Amino acid sequence: MNRGRIIATAALGAMALFAHLGAADAAQCGNGPGGFEGWKREFGEEARGKGIGATGVGALMQANYASATIAADRSQHSFSLSLEQFLAKRGASTIVARGRSLKQSQGALFASIQQRYGVPPGPLIAIWGMETGFGSQRGNQNMLSSIATLAYDCRRPEFFTDQLYAALKLIDRGALSPAQRGSMHGEVGQTQFMPKNILAYGTGNLDVAANALNSTANFLKAHGWRAGAGYQPGEPNFAAIEAWNAAGVYQKAIALMGRQIDGEGAR
Repeated sequence: MNRGRIIATAALGAMALFAHLGAADAAQCGNGPGGFEGWKREFGEEARGKGIGATGVGALMQANYASATIAADRSQHSFSLSLEQFLAKRGASTIVARGRSLKQSQGALFASIQQRYGVPPGPLIAIWGMETGFGSQRGNQNMLSSIATLAYDCRRPEFFTDQLYAALKLIDRGALSPAQRGSMHGEVGQTQFMPKNILAYGTGNLDVAANALNSTANFLKAHGWRAGAGYQPGEPNFAAIEAWNAAGVYQKAIALMGRQIDGEGAR
């Protein structure tokens, strides 16, 4: 073996050792309920070290392993449908019809949002309808248990660890209750915000429609929404819709329904 390869091999070995030592300092993920209680205790100690208070840590200790959340996380098949199939499955025609009515009846609210954030009613109403059926289906899972379970699960622990810290901060502040109900992945409110986005863009209790819609517009503006620019695929504001949800079929559905709600001339 030549000298360069020896040095490279030694460096890789050192990196692996440091990675192992770093992992040893963190609560270890798991693939079933068996290790969840031990993981909670380890994570709670880490959380205390990062400034999470007794209220947040205490709430975490009461969280349960959410088997239903794991099952849902493994079976997100609708995002593989064609756009036409996805629209039919999600009831797009009903969302558009109800959305047009809400655009009229809640005109003052949507005008104030557009004036402040530059976001027209159509895409906001489409998101509202798609996410919760205009607030009628906000989920009945314990938010903290769902997020803690996904932070423990080995599939995407980094993403949900960040969400869990955000949830614990919000509980410490009294902005969320440990008993908060939400959807399978811990989304809460009328437009389904994850905890990190509540911290960054939330404008009040997201179970209140006006707050949720303002928060959603705030999110879109923060992700580059420009007043007056188009929001269809290939147009400037479509990137903000892409930031809201990573699934391409979802993004196209929001743009299409938003245009139909705003009027066929809307971009």
